[in-house]
Amino acid sequence: MKQLIRTSLLLVLLTATLAGSAQTTKYKCMIQMTNYMGQGAYIVVSLINSNDTYNKTLYVLGSDKKWYPDVKEWHKAYKKKPTNISAITGASVAGGDRSVVTIELDNATINAGYKLRFESAVEDKEYHVKDLEIPLTTEALAAKTDGQHYIRYVRFSAN
Repeated sequence: MKQLIRTSLLLVLLTATLAGSAQTTKYKCMIQMTNYMGQGAYIVVSLINSNDTYNKTLYVLGSDKKWYPDVKEWHKAYKKKPTNISAITGASVAGGDRSVVTIELDNATINAGYKLRFESAVEDKEYHVKDLEIPLTTEALAAKTDGQHYIRYVRFSAN
């Protein structure tokens, strides 16, 4: 009986330790678009690892799956390792508008060589694999970062 109680306690402690080691933080991400003319932009926010490969899809602005192939580099990675993204998908965002989305980041990825990539595509316009790319650091998450094409800038705040 004592052995069963010890084993049970050990399992409880181990479970609590493992649960605590995978902590995440939710960030509000405000995306301000430039004043371009045309349809709403599809923007994919991805976690990119130190080898410059896709690690995880964090958010997709644009919910019509028929346009996902237009976000070319992300779509290639997504097809290789499809995941359910319905909980992290929202409306596309038009020129001049802004969108605020919530992105959940694993704390272990911050200041660990990862970066955030904002990929953008607009119907009948150019596709941009790196409309905005920032190192995933505490400094970058606290700063306003300018985009290069459809995105004017992005700003984060912890929830």
